[in-house]
Amino acid sequence: QLVESGGDLVQPGRSLRLSCSAPGYTYSTYCLAWFRQAPGKEHQGVAVIFDDDKRTTSYADFVKGRFTISKDNAKNTLYLQMDNLNPEDTAMYYCATGHCLTCTGGDCLRSEAYKEEYTYWGQGTQVTVS
Repeated sequence: QLVESGGDLVQPGRSLRLSCSAPGYTYSTYCLAWFRQAPGKEHQGVAVIFDDDKRTTSYADFVKGRFTISKDNAKNTLYLQMDNLNPEDTAMYYCATGHCLTCTGGDCLRSEAYKEEYTYWGQGTQVTVS
């Protein structure tokens, strides 16, 4: 339902832009987010954008100032611009959309939120920084 793209192998300090293409009914949700998962670890929230008047965003502390989440409603596409990548950013990156009924702001990036607050998920795109 959601299709991520843009993952690649890059050197530290470089940039990547991830895209997530979503059919209308999966895109027209209140919250759209990026999570990541490294081998042997839980899903980790990266960034979320809310479908409110201000397009409010929230970021995990470890990406603040480096990553930017955005969306293009005309294309039903969610983006994640990732700058100044470092090896710790290596992971599979997933987009997720849902209604975030019981979370607000950064709470929607908790590991538990991945299954609790979001309804649709993609298959992931691999980002490797080395």
